[in-house]
Amino acid sequence: MGLDKGAGTRLGALSGFLLRSESVATSRIERIYADPDDFAQALAGHRAGEDARRTAAAVGAISTLVEHATTEPITIAAIDTAHEMLLADDPLEARLAGVRRSVQNWIGGNDFSPRLAAYVPPPADLLDALMDDLVVAANRADVPAVVQAAVVHAQFESIHPYTDGNGRIGRASINAVLRRRRLTTRVVVPVAAAMLADVDRYFAHLDAYREGEGDAFVRYTAEATASASVAAATSAAALAELPHQWRDRIRLRKGSAADKLLDPLLETPVLTDKTAAAAAGSSVRRAYDALGRLTEVEILTEVTGRERDRVWVATEVLDEIDRLERRIGHRQRAAQTRV
Repeated sequence: MGLDKGAGTRLGALSGFLLRSESVATSRIERIYADPDDFAQALAGHRAGEDARRTAAAVGAISTLVEHATTEPITIAAIDTAHEMLLADDPLEARLAGVRRSVQNWIGGNDFSPRLAAYVPPPADLLDALMDDLVVAANRADVPAVVQAAVVHAQFESIHPYTDGNGRIGRASINAVLRRRRLTTRVVVPVAAAMLADVDRYFAHLDAYREGEGDAFVRYTAEATASASVAAATSAAALAELPHQWRDRIRLRKGSAADKLLDPLLETPVLTDKTAAAAAGSSVRRAYDALGRLTEVEILTEVTGRERDRVWVATEVLDEIDRLERRIGHRQRAAQTRV
């Protein structure tokens, strides 16, 4: 894949950026909207709102599943582990984190009966056989990788093996298959951002898959993957320019703590005084001074407003997530218009 072999090799920070982007987009599809500053605090491991914590949990879940697929076959246990990471701290669903459902569930309708549901997944007693079949499909090597990723995702959503979190884990399976097939080796493709651009269309294609329109869902996923890859390459170029722009903005002594922080900001745009000290290879006191200087010229923004347990954010790096989503959305709408 061009994104992985091109921008992915030139910009090491692209991997972390795209992982955060995918986590934000896949969460927004589920109507989980994290405030950017709150999300930054959650990434730093500080107290944050529920939506921010759930979005940060998606970072770990996606990363866990994709990294597993880098070296090992995709397994039910690996999927369960990713689901556990996703919901381990969820105030309502933590007790079911990593646990496949033992009851009937459904999509749409109301909480009391599946009678008016848009879709009713298979009964719980069929889950073991269906999941066994799914991972066999996920580890095949005799079909085109994007076709395989699309079918695995749609089939996972149709099985709906958990009481919650199915959408986020199902979309993570796309990148797990791409990694397993070595279409990617460094990055995740922000395909969820393409799906977020027109959620109704995405869900309509999933519904059509369940009615036997598999080819249409494969075409949709291929289109979304291509749009996301091209737009992400543009983001990579924009991110690569930021350290040059920052150094034009502030004159720093080469090798100073502040200077040493600039390049790592692309990979780690959320800092505490301790993580900044580690990144700069300096004492906490010198790192704190460097954080203050970078804040003065608006390279960093302190987002807690507190005197202690403070968190600094390279806002221009995190803002690129929204720019990437808009760019992908524009490409998706343009492609749909051409059809």
